[in-house]
Amino acid sequence: MLTEPRAGLLTAWGNALLAGLVSPDDAVTAIVGEDAAHRVEGLPGESGPVGLTLALGRLRTLGARGLRVALPAPGHPLGLSGPPEFNARALDAEEAVICYGAAFGLVPEVYEAGPEGDVHVEVVWHCLPVREAPPADVPSLGEAERELAEALREATEVLTRLDVAGSGPVAEAAIDAYRARAEQRRDVLAPGYPARAVRVLELAQRVGTLISLATRDGRGPGPGGAVSASEMAARREALRPVERTARRAQVAAYNSVVEERERGVR
Repeated sequence: MLTEPRAGLLTAWGNALLAGLVSPDDAVTAIVGEDAAHRVEGLPGESGPVGLTLALGRLRTLGARGLRVALPAPGHPLGLSGPPEFNARALDAEEAVICYGAAFGLVPEVYEAGPEGDVHVEVVWHCLPVREAPPADVPSLGEAERELAEALREATEVLTRLDVAGSGPVAEAAIDAYRARAEQRRDVLAPGYPARAVRVLELAQRVGTLISLATRDGRGPGPGGAVSASEMAARREALRPVERTARRAQVAAYNSVVEERERGVR
């Protein structure tokens, strides 16, 4: 969780573009990031892949008024609404974007090419039909913030109880490094997002950092970092509820603009 999911960036900057808060060029630049290129395949009315600018404009004409993110995991279809075919593809990618106001969703497929040390990443977003229904298991921002505060305490207690080396100074150093990167990119959530959403996302990332440090493949940082397969399995199992809470909070933050808009319509 140290980097933002591509679906999160597409959701955030796509929402800003659809709301007229950023230019198409700025939105696409933020979404693509360090990748070589992003294209959209399967868009209604197009016979082949198209660029993000055209795709977002086409989705707007098809009725999309906003975008939601989904970050599903096995046994947890977080943010999804069906049908099963779309859910399965999103679960395989572990992320997806779902249109609000139009029955379409986008699932990324990532391709890497080039020699070692000079790898270029290209992303193809597959546009597929989705079911227009409330997304699964997405909390409000307020709920997510309360859950995260408890999850952070729980993660710290679990790591301390399991004597995880990464729960001490190394973990704090990693968190500080993440904060430094975040300060350089305060625009992750794009214009139009409430300050509370930024706060919730940053706290979710803090929790995610602790989890990622604790569940490295038996190569923990510092003395005592090396663990057996059974110990690693115990860590993952103990931290599973915390990881679930962090993902729920991420989705709540990215989707907050659409949720606020939906409440306003009602």
